[in-house]
Amino acid sequence: MAEIPLKPTGREEIRKLESALLVMSLFDKETLEAIKDPATRVTWVDSLYTAAAALARERAGIPTSKIAEELGVTEATVRRHLKGETRAGQLVKKVYDRLSKEGFKVELPTELAEECTKQITELKDKIEKVKKALAEIQSWL
Repeated sequence: MAEIPLKPTGREEIRKLESALLVMSLFDKETLEAIKDPATRVTWVDSLYTAAAALARERAGIPTSKIAEELGVTEATVRRHLKGETRAGQLVKKVYDRLSKEGFKVELPTELAEECTKQITELKDKIEKVKKALAEIQSWL
């Protein structure tokens, strides 16, 4: 992924920062736990998006009133996210700090990483079987 601007200067850079914050936040352990509950999943993800979008725009120097207008939320909502008064705001700020220190980095939770590794191994085994079967068919020709 291209360099993520920590202080964006235009719409494209705001979009890059906003996207990085959202993706990194979505793979955070706290988020993965929160979205397990279907009753709060949509609200939680929407809150994360709003917090990420607000922080990216705030870092670009856009005033709170304009951020609220662009995101279709109240100025109070934007301020709460930016001050870390919401869980989503706190998480996005934590992710921004991590992004500024480590760069863009998404880590899968251990269980998910293990499941992915298992599936990759199974797929590699299947590919090998198909290759052997093709080689056998070719030998008959």
